[in-house]
Amino acid sequence: MTVRDVQRIQTDVAQWWTQVEFVESTESTNTDLLASGTPGSVLLADEQVGGKGRKGRVWTAPKGSSLIVSVCVEASPELGIASLAAGVAVTDVIPTATLKWPNDVLLGEKKVAGILSEADFSGDAPRVVVGIGVNVAFRQEELPVDTATSLNLEGIDVDWDQFAVDLLIALGQRLNQWATEPEALLADYRAVCSTIGKNVTIDTGAGTVEGLVEAVDKHGCVVVDGTSFSAGDVTHLRPKGNGA
Repeated sequence: MTVRDVQRIQTDVAQWWTQVEFVESTESTNTDLLASGTPGSVLLADEQVGGKGRKGRVWTAPKGSSLIVSVCVEASPELGIASLAAGVAVTDVIPTATLKWPNDVLLGEKKVAGILSEADFSGDAPRVVVGIGVNVAFRQEELPVDTATSLNLEGIDVDWDQFAVDLLIALGQRLNQWATEPEALLADYRAVCSTIGKNVTIDTGAGTVEGLVEAVDKHGCVVVDGTSFSAGDVTHLRPKGNGA
């Protein structure tokens, strides 16, 4: 099962999104919107066969398993915060979720959703496309890695159409907040970011850093032992026990 009533979704999210389209299958919803999307447009897909993750990784979603959505908005000066805004939007509709910096959505310590933002400055009006994939309905053996999970496996059942509506409304609100009240957005982000206060390792691409995450700064960078990092793969380290 996946979204069924696209017209109903369009009607319910019209305050924030001017055009909602659905395709059965695509290589990447982000790629499609970067090619032809205008601010206010939304693309939903049932299947994604060549989606993009951070650092050029390929992310796929088989039919009926995930809510796959990309949205197009006008660019805002703090580009790095767009993905953080989307992460907060997901936690708005999945209240038990937290965020691992920068934008991995976790239930417990397992990833239930991923986010990728891409900017386009080729035209007169810079655009940002934000893509989200939420694992909704998987069998345990279908999960790509053992650190992933899905809503159904965590006992969360959703109506696909209503979940799409709720997520798109939350995205509209949070991306508007990104453009108009970034400080307030970052305060809300910090409240749901489980990385703050944890010992972590960060793979920066140029090397690995280990330390305590003290904060997320005003630019959305993670601060580890006094140093800010704008990008990197974070691993939460388990607390060291007191026993042998």
